[in-house]
Amino acid sequence: MPVSPDLPAQLTALLPELTRLARGLTGNRAQAEDLCQEVLLKLWARPDRCAGIDNLHAYALAALRNQYRQNLRMVKTEPLPDDADGIQTELPRALAVIALSELQSAIARLPAGQAHLISLVIAGETSPDALARLTGLPRGTVMSRLARARATLRGEMGLAAKAPVSDLL
Repeated sequence: MPVSPDLPAQLTALLPELTRLARGLTGNRAQAEDLCQEVLLKLWARPDRCAGIDNLHAYALAALRNQYRQNLRMVKTEPLPDDADGIQTELPRALAVIALSELQSAIARLPAGQAHLISLVIAGETSPDALARLTGLPRGTVMSRLARARATLRGEMGLAAKAPVSDLL
């Protein structure tokens, strides 16, 4: 398939929706702009790949989500500086351990099907299609169970309905 001569216009037209999705994922304007730029540059750099895509809109949205997940995996945490008394450096870690313990307990209280899906997500599998293949469930069932599980966990952890996981700490 030949590369579309209007690829720049197509990519430009995707920018507002990509930006909205990126803002929803990151919760930060600068990070959202960086994420959009990464995805659009990857698409721009490989116009031959874009030529074979039937639905560039859906592909770009999926690429943005995947890039966001990849960026999360690559985040490295900096060690906290040592304080004279050591209390400051241990308190955030202690709070994180408590939050994770509470989250594990909340997951254990979920219905078995929801808990199993959440455990697969924790293990790193985030694609609904892959989860459907692993469990033998229809994709829609996987997505609805995950949505219900996440809503229940947010409620039990005292988070707002759309709160990011980073609000736990």
